[in-house]
Order: sequence, then structure tokens, then C-alpha cells
Amino acid sequence: MLNIVLVEPEIPQNCGNIARTCAATGSRLHLVRPLGFDISEKAVRRAGLDYWHLVEVADYENLEDLFRRHPEALSDLWLTTTKAPRPYPEARFTPDSWLFFGKETAGLPRDFRERFRERCIRLPMVDAARSLNLSNTVAVCVYEALRQTGFPGLLGVGEMAAEDPV
Repeated sequence: MLNIVLVEPEIPQNCGNIARTCAATGSRLHLVRPLGFDISEKAVRRAGLDYWHLVEVADYENLEDLFRRHPEALSDLWLTTTKAPRPYPEARFTPDSWLFFGKETAGLPRDFRERFRERCIRLPMVDAARSLNLSNTVAVCVYEALRQTGFPGLLGVGEMAAEDPV
């Protein structure tokens, strides 16, 4: 199962969109504090996130807490950053990869990026563009990881496949 890690996310709508991507793909969502929003059951219900129950969500005080609780993440992680030297298709994802995404205003911490420099990837874009929206970046990377691993556990066809063509 893919693991999506948001490090200090700030915008609740992005987190909601990412949670929906996790729900649709069976990915786990990991949130590293501080968070720019409330994820209590009451807040989630008020926000109308009716798919939240489909997402396995865990939160952590900081990155050290995450790695203490999940040391396996160290052996199969990928960090997305606009500063990365190589594009995301060069990553070799596994079904259990950990994909890290930084906060909207600053990205991943520099020391974290430097520690795992060889595991940093980026989405190609024109020079004038600063970055893509966080939830879009997560969706692109999640579906690339799933494509590389054969979309495990996901429905491969829609209802039209059973219909006779006209």
C-alpha cells in the first residue's frame, strides 16, 4: 500500500483533495505536524469529507516521530521537490513506497532534502512556473507509482467495458 506523507500541510482543501486521492487508490495518508487545519472528527464531518472513513490517516509530531514509528520508510522513500535534479518517471516505485510532499509555502525542509538527495524527484514544468498545486502533484505521483506497480487492488475497467458497443 502506498504511503503519502504531507509534511506540515497548510491548506485544508489540499489535504481534503489528497485524502480523496488516497481513498480512491487505497493509499495511506500520513500527516506531519504542525498542521494548518483541524483533523478532528467534528471538523472533518463539518467539511463534508464523506470519504474520510475510506482513508487510513495517521499523524505525527514531526519527521523523527514518523521514522521512529515507521523505520521501514527509510528504505523506500521518495521526496518531491521543485529543486530535485531528476523527473519523477526516473523513480522506481514499489507498492509500499513512501512519497513525501512539503508544505505549500516552503516545500520540504532543506536538511531533509539534502539527507535524501538521491531520492528527490520533481514534476517537469516550464521555468516561469514556481510549482503545481500540492494536491495535483500528489495525484500525478500516486498514479505514476500505481502505474509502475500495475495498479494493485484497483478496478481496471469501468462499467462501459461490459456494455456492447453500438
